[in-house]
Amino acid sequence: MTAPIAPEKRTFLSEGMAVVLAISAALLIMHCIFNSRYDFFRDEFDYLACARHLAWGYVDQPPLIPWLTRLSLMTLGDSLRAIRFLPALWMSLTVALTAQMAREFGGRAFALICSAATVIAAPIYLNDGYLLTTNCLEPLLWSSCAYFAILAAKHDEPRYWLWFGVVAGIGMQEKYSIAVFGFAVVIGLLLTEQRRVLLNKWIWLGGVAAFLIFLPNLLWNIHYDFPFVQLLRNIKTAGRDVVLSPLEYFLQQCLILQPIVAPIWIAGALALLLWKPFRPYRFLGWAYLVSLTLFIVLHGKNYYLTPIYPMLLAAGAVIFERAISRPRLGWLKPVSILLILAGGAWLAPVVMPVLPVEQYLAYQEKLPFKVPRSEHSHMGAALPQHFADQFGWHEIVSEVALAWNEIPPNERPDCGIFAQDYGQAGAIDWYGPAYGLPPSLSGHQTWFLWGPRGYSGNCMIVLGGSRAKLESAFQQVEFVGNTPDNPYALEKDLAVSICRGSKFGRIEQFWPTIKKWR
Repeated sequence: MTAPIAPEKRTFLSEGMAVVLAISAALLIMHCIFNSRYDFFRDEFDYLACARHLAWGYVDQPPLIPWLTRLSLMTLGDSLRAIRFLPALWMSLTVALTAQMAREFGGRAFALICSAATVIAAPIYLNDGYLLTTNCLEPLLWSSCAYFAILAAKHDEPRYWLWFGVVAGIGMQEKYSIAVFGFAVVIGLLLTEQRRVLLNKWIWLGGVAAFLIFLPNLLWNIHYDFPFVQLLRNIKTAGRDVVLSPLEYFLQQCLILQPIVAPIWIAGALALLLWKPFRPYRFLGWAYLVSLTLFIVLHGKNYYLTPIYPMLLAAGAVIFERAISRPRLGWLKPVSILLILAGGAWLAPVVMPVLPVEQYLAYQEKLPFKVPRSEHSHMGAALPQHFADQFGWHEIVSEVALAWNEIPPNERPDCGIFAQDYGQAGAIDWYGPAYGLPPSLSGHQTWFLWGPRGYSGNCMIVLGGSRAKLESAFQQVEFVGNTPDNPYALEKDLAVSICRGSKFGRIEQFWPTIKKWR
């Protein structure tokens, strides 16, 4: 275990990489088979709506995912399977990149295959490859940054830090949390002998590249007074998220990455910090500790840190390979791979729609643990939020359509449809055209920035909201009905009302008061 890693000249497809590419392709196929079983997820409606309003930023996200969603719509179509193809592809590429990091760490065939298997079998990564969210591209971007950092340290070639900066800049256009990783890497460099690279021009050029790539979104944020910062502040004030203790946070890392896999990434983290042959990469071990500490202190959700684990899984797979390198321990190699994949198969129904929903509920009852909930509002749901928020949208839109059909044709050009949140608004925008519905209005997230769209406010179909509140704003309120109940949905039993005669003048006059960024 103390012998140095001897550099070898190996072709890309040697030492197991061909097998890794095969299983990465198998993962892509598996996602394409199962990812259309339920319906669109709440957040996917948000990205689809933003993809139709391209900009350099949005209230709750940077612009990259909406731009890529627009590209997907143009090239692959608008089916559920087409929308979710890119997340599946990105996660398959993450599997291959993890194995390549293991290769750069000195791993041979088993380390490459083992590291790939750990990513495939991790529940959080199965979920990332299943849904179109801002999480789906994060592991690939963070891992790409880590990969270039590994190359820079291994080959003593500072030019790779330029590519680190390019990818980090792209990452800032995808999700701001990559800034935590970038900051942690800098701290890691300062704490190790690699601090010398901070005096090299290439790492500074990488920083400039990251800043220039991020600049359009930064200017957008400045123009709108940093909406994302306001959003985070409001979420914290409202106490929406479940706050985890340091121990709970760590244990949930073990759970969402799969308990069987936990010893591998823990070994990888320790090796990066302590193992002599990994001394050039010690700054990455410190980067993990700094990132973990920051997310615990900032009360981040349990999945915020998951993009960092592929590099730890790669390092841990190399340690595991060397630990069982003796001939009499060779039987552990196939057995360990089978155990890892079996653990992934056991937990796959929790994060992917492998089972019909009725069968999943029965399966969930037999699990020896409760599926974690990240927000207090999700505690009473029958399904975890990533499933529950795929139900109930058709019921909402159909009830709004009933109200719309009661509006006389001459009133429809000035009759807006107001939703309480981006899930409702996005569902109306996506499914509404089939019912002849116009685009929705809302004060929630980026819909607020899109404004009242020229409506006067004298005729509104309002989804949700108490009758007392509606009567305080409109002269006439007609209750149409409640959205049909869907037992699996988070959004259900919502009142739909037709409201006429604004008491506050035209809608643009009181539009600032309906802003809801939380």
